Amino acid sequence: MDNYSNHTFATLDALRASRKHVSDWLWRPWYAKLWWAAIPAWWAGMAVSTKVTLLTAFYDSALAGFLNVLFSPLTALMVLGVGYVRHLLARPSVAGVRGSLSDDASSNIADFWEEHDRAFEDLNASTDIHDPRSGALYIGNPISPNNGARINVF
Repeated sequence: MDNYSNHTFATLDALRASRKHVSDWLWRPWYAKLWWAAIPAWWAGMAVSTKVTLLTAFYDSALAGFLNVLFSPLTALMVLGVGYVRHLLARPSVAGVRGSLSDDASSNIADFWEEHDRAFEDLNASTDIHDPRSGALYIGNPISPNNGARINVF
């Protein structure tokens, strides 16, 4: 058993060592540094354009509208983060190394999902106009606003 746990810990350590951090994708490449440095420069230029009329003409153009999207920090975060997400999805799962759940844990999980299903069945019954358990919402109920006798067409 001890040999198995040593092997498991060695595998987990190897997986952690091969895992790259978010900063490896968002800051380390030269183009990422250039992009992040250009973002404040762009927005500082836009702030200056409120006082300088020569810059106002440029920042009011259609090209500047496209560059606003390009130099948005969220755009940079999304584009540079694609590599990190690909890396996360490509790495092997650590959950398979840990082993299976105990019988007690799996029965607790099954009980939780049964309770969850019962709660949503009750919720659906109370909000479904076609279910008689929904009370006044039920179409066949004479006080229901959905009842045909209560709907005035004219």
